Amino acid sequence: MTETRRGKPLSGVRILVGRARHQASVLSAKLKALGAEIIEIPFIEIRPPQTYKPLDSALKRTQEYDWLILTSVNGVEALGQRLKHLRIKPDTLAHLRIAAIGPATREAITKLGLKVAIVPPRYVAESVVESLRRKAIGKRVLLVRAKVARDVIPRELRKIGAQVDVVEAYETVVPRSSKRELRLVMNDPHRQPHLITFTSSSTVRNFATLLGGRGRLPYAEVKFASIGPVTSATLRELDFPVDIEAKEYTIPGLIKAILATRKL
Repeated sequence: MTETRRGKPLSGVRILVGRARHQASVLSAKLKALGAEIIEIPFIEIRPPQTYKPLDSALKRTQEYDWLILTSVNGVEALGQRLKHLRIKPDTLAHLRIAAIGPATREAITKLGLKVAIVPPRYVAESVVESLRRKAIGKRVLLVRAKVARDVIPRELRKIGAQVDVVEAYETVVPRSSKRELRLVMNDPHRQPHLITFTSSSTVRNFATLLGGRGRLPYAEVKFASIGPVTSATLRELDFPVDIEAKEYTIPGLIKAILATRKL
């Protein structure tokens, strides 16, 4: 990848970052450092679940479990907050073998002072299952996740005889405050992004909801960048294009994929 005449590879490129407001800064900062003009409009809002009772109950009974699976940084943060609220020391979970879906989740778990036993080679639910297939037979598994999530992990682990308890740590909702701003930006030729980043299936579905429709929207010049195959499948399901897909399903992987396809 060679740099442009302006000295940075993404100079002159407007990129819309649709992550939750408190999470957008990392992606935005890295893209901005590469010369991109950043527009931040959250497509997703993270909220507490309607009740923490199931999660709190599970955290009070961690001695009953063999494995703990965490599939997002949001889940780790919620778990850490509830441990603090319940005055349970993180080392109470030290006996658990912990699986993290990817490096960012692993890093968040490590910050709690806990060790991660498994990070799958591909950062998707299917790879988590493959990594645990021989290790979770007959074991008690606690899966901490969002209210709405794919059922691949509990379904497939139960097939091999694991006892899986699924508890909600947070929920994702459509940020209604983004609706007007998003429509103004998308319909203004001087502000319309050259590229939009999608970091989860929820961001895709909420983007469609905020614009009031599925794909085939009148934005032919706008490119869509996906963090991985699950997010890409949701884009296609809603008739959106997938112009860029990260080979490594992480924020650094997404940035690398954007740089590799500089012709926007």
